[in-house]
Amino acid sequence: MLLVLDVGNTNTVLGVFAKETKATSAPHYGRLLANWRVSTIATQTVDEYGVLFRNLFAMAQLEVGAINGIVISSVVPPLDSTLRQVCERYFNSKPLFIEPGVKTGMPVHYDNPAEVGADRIVNAVAAFEKFGGPCVVVDFGTATTFDCVSVRGEYMGGVISPGIGISADALFERTARLPRVDIRKPARVVGSNTVGSLQSGLYYGYLGLVDGILERLVEELGAETRVIATGGLASLFGTGSKHISQVDEFLTLEGLRIIWERNASKTVPMVEASVVERATAKSGSGKGRSK
Repeated sequence: MLLVLDVGNTNTVLGVFAKETKATSAPHYGRLLANWRVSTIATQTVDEYGVLFRNLFAMAQLEVGAINGIVISSVVPPLDSTLRQVCERYFNSKPLFIEPGVKTGMPVHYDNPAEVGADRIVNAVAAFEKFGGPCVVVDFGTATTFDCVSVRGEYMGGVISPGIGISADALFERTARLPRVDIRKPARVVGSNTVGSLQSGLYYGYLGLVDGILERLVEELGAETRVIATGGLASLFGTGSKHISQVDEFLTLEGLRIIWERNASKTVPMVEASVVERATAKSGSGKGRSK
């Protein structure tokens, strides 16, 4: 099985993919067996994360020892070392972090490619692989990001805006008499009480921000541009947007799987070559090193 982790500022999403048999030498993990969303806590120790992850596996009746690959995208650098140790200590596996130098299969047209968040590249790779280009990925997370991919599969850049959770928190913290409310689509735009008015302002105000940005992005990329939404609140806003055509809850997990497979395929021939070398040396028929 393959374990994938998307480490965000607020939540960490985990997924486990099962290996499928294909007539190729490269491994392929096409079936998502389980997924979880947990809080990202930078102060947790290696053992605390290890126990948490193993408990999740136990609840889903999955064997930790069956994991033979781990890939991680992280926008929380202080946690990288902790998670690396968790993988090595509790899963006996060295993780692949999405970082500069990792093969993604997607050219990045950014002034400084190292500045692009790993999750944004992962989303772009998955969207182009599944839906083609041009396309825009809207990821509703702590920040809401809009990532643009060209018809040729190039990462063009995008937009970063405050997430609706940040906007709501700022409103509640700076007002003395406005109560904290759930973020959801109200039954009608005109609120007849304070809670309804707040929900209407949060939902339709943020939906206006999303559609306003998307309208301008589609103008630049072309009318044939597909817009895919992902992230914790994707389904809430995806159904109300004029431009979002697809909601894909597991887009980031799929992107991590795709990138892991693209990098794992480079190492498979080396493993096979070492096996051939040992077999040749044992038989005494080889005259040199296998290549």
